[in-house]
Amino acid sequence: MKMKTIARLMPLLALGLAGGHASAAGFQLLEQNASGIGNAYAGSAAVAENASTIFFNPAGMTQLKDREISAGVSIVRPTFKFRNGGSNTGALSAAGTGSDAGSWAFLPNGYLSWALNKDLYVGVGFGAPFGLVTEYDNPWVGGAHSLKFDIKTYNINPSIAYRVNDRVSIGGGINIQRMEVEYVKLAGASVFGSGIKGTLSADDTNLGWNVGALFTLSPTTKVGLSYRSKVKHNLEGSLKTSGNFVSRTGASARVDLPDTFILSVSQALNERWEMLGDISWTGWSSIPGVNIVPTVGTTQVLDTKFRDTWRYALGANYRYSDTIKLKFGLAYDQTPVPNSSHRLVSLPDNNRTWFTTGAQIKVNKDSNVDVGVAYLNVPESHIDNTTATGGNVKGTYDARVWILGAQYSMAF
Repeated sequence: MKMKTIARLMPLLALGLAGGHASAAGFQLLEQNASGIGNAYAGSAAVAENASTIFFNPAGMTQLKDREISAGVSIVRPTFKFRNGGSNTGALSAAGTGSDAGSWAFLPNGYLSWALNKDLYVGVGFGAPFGLVTEYDNPWVGGAHSLKFDIKTYNINPSIAYRVNDRVSIGGGINIQRMEVEYVKLAGASVFGSGIKGTLSADDTNLGWNVGALFTLSPTTKVGLSYRSKVKHNLEGSLKTSGNFVSRTGASARVDLPDTFILSVSQALNERWEMLGDISWTGWSSIPGVNIVPTVGTTQVLDTKFRDTWRYALGANYRYSDTIKLKFGLAYDQTPVPNSSHRLVSLPDNNRTWFTTGAQIKVNKDSNVDVGVAYLNVPESHIDNTTATGGNVKGTYDARVWILGAQYSMAF
């Protein structure tokens, strides 16, 4: 099948995935299942409790029953409220603060795992590993920096896993990923520029890969390793203006979505308690900046200076009864934003601390339902960002994130 055909089918295959709001740092979306929310995704590459292990560690399929499906949805509600602290944006300096740039987002996921024999498994997953929407009221003081910034990804992940022996399993997969971007801003902070709205619309479909290994060190201890490659997107589309001046031209941009590495452990303490741990690394330095190159006109630069980040998570499970397992989690998530001068109004990100809880309810011997809730505490974020056409946006952001999710998993 040609890549263009896959690109057209992607939104349908991804079950109508919407543009997500970043819940992990940067614009990464950890909500590739809802069953991990209760543990703050601690142990994500080791637990293999349903078919969503295809995303976090495909080797975990060898721990599942012969055929399993898992599907869920996460509801994300971020808040990004700006307080002006002396911005100098020309004709826009007296404009408002843009209200809340965050809004509700729904992130579905779906997975299927199938055993070909007792040691060889295949599967496929659908999800949205990266996404972001920030949208401000117009006019606002930072309108020449951004009015709307919308990133969507759709990811199809066919995978395979093999049980080497009772202690070691390995797995891998291919990622067919589509990326779509919409970026809207005023043309400039001058009186003339503030009357012109520019919109970039661009997309691309490309490939990546992922591998994983799962080690059963004892009946009570498992260690998982997982790596997902970069996906290099050469976005192509159009740049159009409206308002006082109307035009349209072609445009392109290069974005290398970062690679990730996860080290996870799960340790059963007794019949009721299980502890989970997770250390993950994300190579955000793959995006030092984004050059938006129009066919006609001047190149625009989003100067991000992103840095690589680490995430640390701890979780615990308590088996309350034969049918109910309670989940708890805590995590610390570094931001790729290096400082206030490189914090963008389109991505007013900062370090995040996750506080989570949830439960798994066993419906019958072959199916269960997971529910989870997370609160992400984000410290006050200072911004002092200047662009050639947008002037200086200076102030602070008050931000937080709530996540609710449910996952249904079944063997058949």
